[in-house]
Amino acid sequence: MSTLSERILGAGAGEYVDRKVDRAYVHDGTGVLALESWKIMGGDRLADASHLYVLFDHITPANNSTTATLQHELREFASSSFLQFSDIGNGICHQLMSEGVVLPGEVVVGADSHSCTLGAFGAFATGVGATDMAAIWLTGETWFRVPATIGVHLSGTLDGVAEAKDLALTYVGKLGMDGATYQALEFIGEGTVGLGMDERLVLCNLAVETGAKTGMFYADTMTVKYLAARGHDVLPQMPEPCDYCRELDLDLADIAPVVAVPPRVDTIKPVRDLAGLPLDQVFVGTCTNGRYSDLARFARAVKGRKVAVRTLIVPASRSVLAEAIRTGVLADLVDAGCTIGSPGCGPCLGAHMGVIGDGEVCLSTANRNFRNRMGVGGEIYLSSVATAAASALYGEITEPEVP
Repeated sequence: MSTLSERILGAGAGEYVDRKVDRAYVHDGTGVLALESWKIMGGDRLADASHLYVLFDHITPANNSTTATLQHELREFASSSFLQFSDIGNGICHQLMSEGVVLPGEVVVGADSHSCTLGAFGAFATGVGATDMAAIWLTGETWFRVPATIGVHLSGTLDGVAEAKDLALTYVGKLGMDGATYQALEFIGEGTVGLGMDERLVLCNLAVETGAKTGMFYADTMTVKYLAARGHDVLPQMPEPCDYCRELDLDLADIAPVVAVPPRVDTIKPVRDLAGLPLDQVFVGTCTNGRYSDLARFARAVKGRKVAVRTLIVPASRSVLAEAIRTGVLADLVDAGCTIGSPGCGPCLGAHMGVIGDGEVCLSTANRNFRNRMGVGGEIYLSSVATAAASALYGEITEPEVP
C-alpha cells in the first residue's frame, strides 16, 4: 500500500524515478533564467508546448526598463513557441494553475518554491530550479527521489476566528523550518472534509516552509465538485493503508489566531501576546491569501469603517478581482481606505508595489517573513486575513473579532 506521492510517482520512498511531467510552468523571473539555460542546452524550438506555461506575476507591471526588456524577450519567446502564456495583470502563477488547470494524479512542476500549493488537488506538485525547467522543456521529463511522507492528521473543525492560515502557521511551528526536508506532507483525517479548496491551497502553500517537497490532499467530493464547476470530470482518490515516516495530530478546534514573528516562519506566537505592536503597513494578498474568499472576509470586517494604517490589497488573479468588483467587495475595500494593486505577487518579494522602508513593520498574509524580503531593514509579521483586518482598523496587531 502506498502514500499518495508513492502512488503518483510509481515507486516507494527513497527510490529514484524518471517521470513525464504533466504540467510545467515558470513566471517572469524564473522564465528568463530557464530560457537562457534552454538555449545553452541547445534548445531551438519546442516540439510540444501544450503543457508548458509562462505566467507573468512577480514584477508586474515592470518596475524599470531592465525588467521591461527581459519581460519583452520572454513574452516574444512564449508567443512564438506557442506556450500557454499569461501576461501582466492576470494573476499569480499558482493561483492561475488552481483555477481549473491542475487535476488529481498529475505531476506538476513550477519554477517557484510555492508550486507545492497545487498539491491541494491530489497532484504531486513541487518546485524546481530554472535549469531543471530548461531540461523539462527539452525532454518533457524530470527525475525525482520519491519522498517519504509525514501524515498530518486533522480532526474537528475550525471554530471562532481561527482560519486555515492559523492552522498552517501552527503546523509549520510544530515541524520547524527544516523539520520535513525533502518529505511530503499528506493532510488526512476527518478534519479535511470541512476544509474548502481555498483552505486546502493555504495549507499546501506553506508546506515548503517546513522544507517539504510538497503538501497534498486526497481528491475527494470537495475536489470533484470544484473541478466540475470548471469543466472537468474527475474521480476522487481513496487513501490506502500506508507507512508514514512521522505523524502529526492536530485538532482544528484547538487552533487559535497566531502570528509568525520575524525573521522565521516557524517562530509562532498567539496574536494576544503581540497585541498593541504598532504597524506601518498591512498587506493582504499573495498565493497564500489573495483569493476572493480572503478579500470578502477582509471586506466584511472593515465595511463601514476606516483603516488606521496604509493597507494594500492585491488580488491573486483577474478572476478574483472581477468577482470582487461584481459583488461589491472591491467598493467596500476602497471605501475603507485600502489601496488596490494589480493582480499578481505585489510587494511579497520586495520588488515594488508596497516595499517597506528601514525600521517599518508590516503585517502580511504572505508566507515568508525573512529579513529584508519586503524591504531592507523592515520587519514582516505573518498572520491570517482576520487578524490582518482587525489590525488594519487599529494600526497595531489586534486580535480578530468574533464574526
